[in-house]
Amino acid sequence: MEKLKKADKIIAFISAIRLIPHIILFNIHHRKHIIKYDVNRWLKCLHIFGVGNQYGFIHLLTFYPDYRNLFYYRIGIFKYFINWLCPKMNTLFLRTGEIGPGLFIQHGYATGVGAKSIGKDCWINQQVTIGWADETGSPTLGDNVVISAGAIVIGKIHLGNNSFVGANSFVKKDVPENCTVVGVPAYICKRNGIKVKEKL
Repeated sequence: MEKLKKADKIIAFISAIRLIPHIILFNIHHRKHIIKYDVNRWLKCLHIFGVGNQYGFIHLLTFYPDYRNLFYYRIGIFKYFINWLCPKMNTLFLRTGEIGPGLFIQHGYATGVGAKSIGKDCWINQQVTIGWADETGSPTLGDNVVISAGAIVIGKIHLGNNSFVGANSFVKKDVPENCTVVGVPAYICKRNGIKVKEKL
């Protein structure tokens, strides 16, 4: 459990002045329920507890540029009017048709997310590439999918619910649910919690 420093709280409250338009959208936007779900998920993943939605939202926007990208994705066209007040991470790209609630991006540096859709409560690390292999399409991610640092996931493939892609893996085939894949090219090293070694 992370205890917020007094200095961080002071900085966040000062930051709230520039975030007034963001706070208004947080409370009135038609996607506010998803935005609040995102905030709670990020706070949980960052082990920040005991703060409310409002302060949590301000804290994330103040200290986590990668969260800003997700928030701006959620609010659509409104981002063009307010993102200059709190700049997003310029090396994180979210070019996905539909992102389910609770996407957590840990250290989103040099990450491109070009999936067709992403399910609920997924986790993406830094230097990940998700996107097109050719004109046939891009990946679909189920719920609770984790993609570790440096992984490449491309093509018209499906990653099943609760699948885990290991660091620096290269995935170009469907991944069954409840499986862990590693390697280049990726293979299944764990299925339903049991160690295996299977081709995709």
